[in-house]
Amino acid sequence: MLSKVVIANRGEIALRILRACRELGIKTVAVHSEADRDLKHVRLADESVCIGPAPSDQSYLNVPAIISAAEVTDAVAIHPGYGFLSENADFAERVEDSGFIFIGPKPESIRTMGDKVAAIEAMKEAGVPCVPGSDGPLGDDPETNAKLAKKIGYPIIIKAAGGGGGRGMRVVHTEATLQNSIALTKQEAGTFFGNSMVYMEKYLEHPRHVEIQVLSDGQGNAIHLGERDCSMQRRNQKVVEEAPAPGITEEQRQRIGQRCVDACVKMNYRGAGTFEFLYEDGEFYFIEMNTRVQVEHPVTEMITGVDIIKEQLYIASGEPLRYQQSDIVIRGHAIECRLNAEHAKTFMPSPGKIDRYHPPGGPGIRIDTHIYGGYTVPPHYDSMIGKLIAYGNDREVAIARMLGALDEISITGIETNIELHKEIIGDPNFQAGGTNIHYLEKKLGL
Repeated sequence: MLSKVVIANRGEIALRILRACRELGIKTVAVHSEADRDLKHVRLADESVCIGPAPSDQSYLNVPAIISAAEVTDAVAIHPGYGFLSENADFAERVEDSGFIFIGPKPESIRTMGDKVAAIEAMKEAGVPCVPGSDGPLGDDPETNAKLAKKIGYPIIIKAAGGGGGRGMRVVHTEATLQNSIALTKQEAGTFFGNSMVYMEKYLEHPRHVEIQVLSDGQGNAIHLGERDCSMQRRNQKVVEEAPAPGITEEQRQRIGQRCVDACVKMNYRGAGTFEFLYEDGEFYFIEMNTRVQVEHPVTEMITGVDIIKEQLYIASGEPLRYQQSDIVIRGHAIECRLNAEHAKTFMPSPGKIDRYHPPGGPGIRIDTHIYGGYTVPPHYDSMIGKLIAYGNDREVAIARMLGALDEISITGIETNIELHKEIIGDPNFQAGGTNIHYLEKKLGL
């Protein structure tokens, strides 16, 4: 097992990694910015190293500083968490070239899956169903692009090959706006991602967002842990997630799950990963693969009993996968609400000092958070301050427990989106299950 791990992240995921390391007897090094000296995991880690000022480009994205921290503390591995450098192939390569273990996939896997065009090509080769599209980057010939769009059928969506986070995509309903949309998306892609390559796909009008969690050891063994529904979104950002996805049959789960497993084996994939799909009319269409642990991983842990972070650590230490597919049994239902320091109606960030924090409790309630009474939420980073998870023997129980927990939790001193979550979980259409990715925005009038 790994002897000492650098946690190259902050907030709740850093604390989550620290706890998993503790259970396995692994010593931890918390790297942090000047603004994050008082984070809970920094106080609890065996060692801590300040890697720069508050701005993330001078700290959590500062590759030389992170690698230097690993060197001066005699660590053997670096866990990137999610966000920041977690899907940066160059960082993974630098880590391994420096003699450390990157707790995640091989750099080439990250590079391939980070390029949406290359990822789709790889998935098609592996037999994973994909959305009908251009099967490659778009060229500059307007006539060729117009013919392609007509063949696919409007509406279509133009996407940045290196995109993510809801940026670099534009829906086109008619040929009249096609060329301008391609040009604008290319410009946006070049600005935000340093890669102006774009591609074209059929735009599914009422899909759900369903994803498959996988674990693979890079030694020919892989499993899936079932699916999650992440359709409750605002501006392509997930707000509420649940597992399993309402209405997905066991036969569907095993069919699409096995294709993801086969793709992992074919790619010689290493670590945790998530295959993201649009699901419409009983069909799955691959959109991208996330080569890291997901924010919403707790709902999968709750229904399978598998600790995904610990499995990442086992795999990184060189051990073969500890589970076979037959070991994975889905029991009950879990729902996760992302708690943000933001106004529930305007979504404006609300950094500041937390005067009082009272966590919810009771059967089936889990909260992953780094906050505490007296903690100051800094203005420099993402507004997420925690994740509230409710588990029950069935979906109805999970919903009831989540509503109770949302009533019970108290955070004062800053604005939070708790009231928004009460509105979502109490919504009759959410409670019926199967809402599509556009539902929340329509509900909120966005």
